[in-house]
Amino acid sequence: MDTERLFDFVSGLWDAEIVPQLVEYIRIPNKSPMFDAKWAEHGYMDAAVKLMEDWARSKLSQLPGATLEVIRLEGRTPLIYIEVPGASDDTVMLYGHLDKQPEMTGWADDLGPWKPVIKGDKLYGRGGADDGYAIFGSLAALLALHEQGVPHARCVVMIEACEESGSYDLPYYVDHLAPRIGNPSLVVCLDSGCANYDQLWLTTSLRGMTGGNLTVQVLEEGVHSGDASGVVPSSFRILRELLSRLEDPVTGQIKPKELYVEIPAQRVEQARVSAEVLGTDIYDKFPWVDGMQPVTKDLAELVLNRTWRPQLSVTGVGGMPPLDSAGNVLRPETSVKLSVRVPPTLSGAKAGEFIKQLLEADPPYGAKVTFKLEKDGSGWNAPQLSPWLEQAVADASQHYFGMPAAYMGEGGSIPFMGMLGEKFPKAQFLITGVLGPHSNAHGPNEFLHIPTGKKVTMVVAEVVARHFQEGSKA
Repeated sequence: MDTERLFDFVSGLWDAEIVPQLVEYIRIPNKSPMFDAKWAEHGYMDAAVKLMEDWARSKLSQLPGATLEVIRLEGRTPLIYIEVPGASDDTVMLYGHLDKQPEMTGWADDLGPWKPVIKGDKLYGRGGADDGYAIFGSLAALLALHEQGVPHARCVVMIEACEESGSYDLPYYVDHLAPRIGNPSLVVCLDSGCANYDQLWLTTSLRGMTGGNLTVQVLEEGVHSGDASGVVPSSFRILRELLSRLEDPVTGQIKPKELYVEIPAQRVEQARVSAEVLGTDIYDKFPWVDGMQPVTKDLAELVLNRTWRPQLSVTGVGGMPPLDSAGNVLRPETSVKLSVRVPPTLSGAKAGEFIKQLLEADPPYGAKVTFKLEKDGSGWNAPQLSPWLEQAVADASQHYFGMPAAYMGEGGSIPFMGMLGEKFPKAQFLITGVLGPHSNAHGPNEFLHIPTGKKVTMVVAEVVARHFQEGSKA
């Protein structure tokens, strides 16, 4: 394979077609079902599917025998399924998603979640990097191989529309498609992150996730705070007390030992190496306010905190009026949305049930306390890389980034990876992505670093080609 020719082909396709497609995709507010209960009625998800379907179909003639189907199981989000025949019956699965996180506040004045803006090498807007580019990057990699006549194994591309809601629809599609999917020996996922834009980063683990809405109710309606305070316990104070069962309010550490696992020695060592490579970039990448500091200055511990230890985030509040409408009222209830990241090898479902019992048991003052679980996705710990894949990754990183590949766990969740790890225990995994410093997935000013998107596409092409070479030796 001519790597310079590959570079030129992929770069040209990104500039001429993929970036313009992503610009149009960002305009579509196709929020994940958890954030848009009327997603089917609104039609935005279908619009995003059609945009990707139309582009992909326009390329199928360059991939002989390739087929595309939009599958719609009753009452579930759609899934794009593509099969590309190969020079062997072995199977490579390439995965991504097209649903998006909600708007979030705090965007710069000239930016917005549904307003695509290109500034230099960055394409701003919701969903381009997380991870609307996946279908384009996956097909571009295969097109690049065909352009040079480089053989590859049979490939299946699956793009779901429910990932940001915990991928609760995906198991039904995997079961439905099982006879057609086959038994992949290599899984490629482009929904992960990178610690810098200078080298290829492989994800070695993903945390699981659970969470839901915690509500504390003390009254049937709000009452005068001067009359009730000191008599009626505040729902906010009770909620704080309940949260302190889960999280130390001073250190931020999760208290129950049931939510921890023993961290493998290899992952501890990889955290140490990553800390040496990145230095203070581990925390400098965040938009700190003046004077703010990380929870510790021990860099390796910071890496482990965000990859292997449980953590709590409160991501939403209900029952509170905005500041300019807040009268002197003791409110009847307070609700918060909890997002709890759990270690990669801990069951997300079991963690969720444990947290529910912890928070609802013995409510202070007899308050009405409910914790409604919304999602539970288990994490994933990568199997050891086969020698061929480790070498292929090393070579590809040097070819397109000019730097060695690096390895680190990610703090986010991709529920499908845990699912695939269980179904295909012998598969190898190439999990990578473009979510690097300041790209701010899920938050304001999210962007896709276009050069990294191009290089990751090139890496996928080379690894898929090497996968075929390795298989042909057997």
